[in-house]
Amino acid sequence: MYFPYFRGRQYELLALKELAQGELLSKSVIPVVEPIKLSSTFTTTIKVFNEKSLQLALILNPAVGELSGDSSVAPLFDAVSSYIVPAVILGKETSETLHQLDSKGILKSRAVAVLTNRDYLDTYKTLWADVPPKFTLFPDDRQLRRTVTQNKVLFEDKFNKQEKNADYRKQEDEFFSEDHLYFREERYVGFGDYSIIGNEYVEGGFAPYAVAIHIVYFDADDNLRIRHFTSDSNEDISDVAGKFQEAVIKLARWYSDGQRRQLTAALNTLLSHAKNGYYPGLPTIKKLSIMHHLELMGRYLDGGMEK
Repeated sequence: MYFPYFRGRQYELLALKELAQGELLSKSVIPVVEPIKLSSTFTTTIKVFNEKSLQLALILNPAVGELSGDSSVAPLFDAVSSYIVPAVILGKETSETLHQLDSKGILKSRAVAVLTNRDYLDTYKTLWADVPPKFTLFPDDRQLRRTVTQNKVLFEDKFNKQEKNADYRKQEDEFFSEDHLYFREERYVGFGDYSIIGNEYVEGGFAPYAVAIHIVYFDADDNLRIRHFTSDSNEDISDVAGKFQEAVIKLARWYSDGQRRQLTAALNTLLSHAKNGYYPGLPTIKKLSIMHHLELMGRYLDGGMEK
């Protein structure tokens, strides 16, 4: 199983909602969402996942955004259902979060634990001494591997984030992951990452000098690689639509040159934008790149990838 982790930004939630609505999200893909605020998009995304009988792991103790350390997280607990799985980040307040779960009659064995800081390993061992979490997401750390022995999910940031979009031109094509090839033989039940966004959380944005489109793809050996299609006219922040066209035309050329097995609904939309000269906006570009990644990974896990 694949566990992509998102911070609940608008375009991330829209990506998940549209994948679910379009029946493009495999049941082998369980998104993990750390909500940064309670928005109408968040509410409708939760609703769609319930309606489509798709699992989504919802972080109940967010560490970033408006809900970080906030007492207004009660609606998050109310959202837990047969398909909305409770999830917690291991930290100082984890025991209180599990106590609130217990007060609502939700077993802690249903929870997904996110253990990225080994300083909270003892907390993990104490809270789940009698029964393990449904899944535990943790990085490839020797001490963590020794302690977490059941329902293990290998969880690491695979996106090599650059300081500026123009910097992706230095290495346009690079290795992304091979966890999908080896997680079972390494005795994990799944693997996870931060998709094409990365772990870093930054609020707000700014007008870019360059536009970059990040597309993951499977090579001939089924390694997952990522290609960065970047604009050329990057001297100033003018004509972002023109910059997008420069980048997406490169994507269309790459796709036509023997990459048809990578086709997804989202990639098809980007190819249409290249053909029609349409600029959808920067958030939508990120949304489509996420949708492509998740649909492609689900197809692989379900055995539907062509050679």
